[in-house]
Amino acid sequence: MLHETHLRSMNGKSQAVIKEKSDGQGLGVRVSKQGRIRFQFRYKIKGKNKRIDLGYYPDLSLKQARDERDKCRAWLAGGHDPKVAREMARDKTLEPVTVKDALEYWIEKYARVKRVSFKKTQSQFNKHIYPYIGHYPLEQTQITHWLECFDRISVGIEGVQKPAAVAAGQILQACKQALKFCRVRGYAITHALDDLVVGDVGKKAAIKDRVLSYSELKDILQWSHGRKGSFYMRYLCLLLIVFGARTQEVRLSTIDEWDLGNDLWTVPKQHSKTGLVIVRPIPQQIKPVIALLIKRNTKQGYLLGELREDVSVSGSGGKICNKLKHRERWTLHDIRSTFSTILNDLEVDSRVVDKLIGHVIKGSERHYNHSKYLKQSAAALDMWCEWLDRLANPIDNVVEIDFVKAC
Repeated sequence: MLHETHLRSMNGKSQAVIKEKSDGQGLGVRVSKQGRIRFQFRYKIKGKNKRIDLGYYPDLSLKQARDERDKCRAWLAGGHDPKVAREMARDKTLEPVTVKDALEYWIEKYARVKRVSFKKTQSQFNKHIYPYIGHYPLEQTQITHWLECFDRISVGIEGVQKPAAVAAGQILQACKQALKFCRVRGYAITHALDDLVVGDVGKKAAIKDRVLSYSELKDILQWSHGRKGSFYMRYLCLLLIVFGARTQEVRLSTIDEWDLGNDLWTVPKQHSKTGLVIVRPIPQQIKPVIALLIKRNTKQGYLLGELREDVSVSGSGGKICNKLKHRERWTLHDIRSTFSTILNDLEVDSRVVDKLIGHVIKGSERHYNHSKYLKQSAAALDMWCEWLDRLANPIDNVVEIDFVKAC
């Protein structure tokens, strides 16, 4: 058995011959003629003798060498070659997966394909996570490191950042999903966030039940028809009103999605929140507008002429609400809720409404009913456009809405 005093006495002292001494259980030292002491672990696999160089004394102490020996014995007992296992563990220690590495791995391998709004999530990581703990080795992070990030979001920073409790909860959920993805894939492992729920760091977004009044809807419709304000936002709002689509579906819409020959707008699955293709009829009343937008923006490729970020569009929507001096605040998403509510009030079949707004049909029909309800949807949208005409022009048959003029 080796002793620290014996090792110190040999270290750096010239030896007549190379010496080898055992400490037991596979651990030993090899002393060169120059007095360099190297720890080694010896073992057998399928009857073949093998050894691993663990390190040199005194850089590696006797106690540390014994700890390394115990790890090697544990790997061997588990059916792993200690040399291979040790090299893998060493690489992992020298080049650990950082918090940023892990979250970006999820962004690239999952969110970029599965989440239409992945850029927003990535932007949140860039702002709230990476500057503070992005460089930390993921497996060494503790719950306190993450809580500091979420608290900054939820409570805010005076004079710098407003409190955003809902955003804190959303970012927590995204981080948990990302880290679980990394864990399942074997890319990196941590359980630091497992016990946290949204209520620990912020709050869930309130269920939106805002439905615009007829007068508010009329204001937006007439504003869209006018020439004041952003061309982009005027036609975005018009399309949201007519189709009841999600903002992202219109924002991301490319010209090749619009088939005026068959009067169909096909939203590809990569632009759909549900990951399913959405097919909507194009009402005759709005068809000239779509034709003009296609002609105007063919070179750009996007129906509205450009691709704007979600945050920018959302912020512009809030300014419209202020500009129209509506007392109760509404969002662009509330236009969609209004569309659905009024169509149901007009006794349109709820399954048709679900198809128009791009909802997944619930229950057994989800698996067995694959009808697109195109005929019924076309009739519903035609009726809806006529209803909007009467809303904007209370005196019937006097003036029809002609949005093409606003182009």
